Amino acid sequence: MPMESFLFALPASLGPTLVAALLGLLVGSFLNVVIYRIPKMMQRESDNYVAQESGKELPHQDRFNLMVPRSACPCCGHQITAIENIPVVSYIALGGKCRKCKARISPRYPAIELLTAALSGLLVWTFGSGAAGMATLLFAWLLIAMTFIDFDTQLLPDDLTYPLLWAGLLININGTFVPLQDAVIGAAAGYLVLWAVYWLFKLVTGKEGMGYGDFKLLAALGAWLGWTMLPTIILLSSIVGAVMGISLIVFAKRERSNPIPFGPYLAAAGMIAMLYGEQLGGFTRSLVG
Repeated sequence: MPMESFLFALPASLGPTLVAALLGLLVGSFLNVVIYRIPKMMQRESDNYVAQESGKELPHQDRFNLMVPRSACPCCGHQITAIENIPVVSYIALGGKCRKCKARISPRYPAIELLTAALSGLLVWTFGSGAAGMATLLFAWLLIAMTFIDFDTQLLPDDLTYPLLWAGLLININGTFVPLQDAVIGAAAGYLVLWAVYWLFKLVTGKEGMGYGDFKLLAALGAWLGWTMLPTIILLSSIVGAVMGISLIVFAKRERSNPIPFGPYLAAAGMIAMLYGEQLGGFTRSLVG
């Protein structure tokens, strides 16, 4: 049966869900590139700026962005061919190793592809394939990229937080998820809440408890979900962060003094709030009440 006929034969909600999941696999493969390259692009830009200010030769003059150069094995430099870059399938076919030097490929690559596919399918199943559903895909993809970048580098790049913030405000011009007024207040309140926590913690302890990227991420979540969802997001992120932090200390033997990024927990809380916000919001309000 042709693929088009097969999709039309499926239940109305299942066809778009499968298409979204397949799209998620492809986008997940690209997100692996984003997660790896954006921090390096930021570092190269910083190195060039420092060199320029001191009158030295720029250390990075070659092109390096999300498209150039082609992906290659970090061990032997073998350029990844198209057939070796099929999401999940290529990883399984290659046995999780580079085709040329047999160096191990991190299983995180197919894991991110599968995570992106699963979330993409779930969001379209929940919100449909209209404007709201397509918007939630962008929401999820940006959060996935930021989550893993923050895990790796403890950075939340402006190149990702600002687009998420502006997209949230734009999508709510017609009240897609919340009224525009709630979105604007949510963006401002989200930033100011963590800004206040940051400075209070610093005044009391003399240390920095979080980065400015966390302020911007919560502002972006407020722009998408409105100010009334902020208590739920903060509560959820605190619970998820506490559980993960304790687990890392107990099971991964992570030192308590090692900083733990807060961005991934905000992102997880934002995704949960997007999917189950009404139920959780009522529960949070009952607790506060």
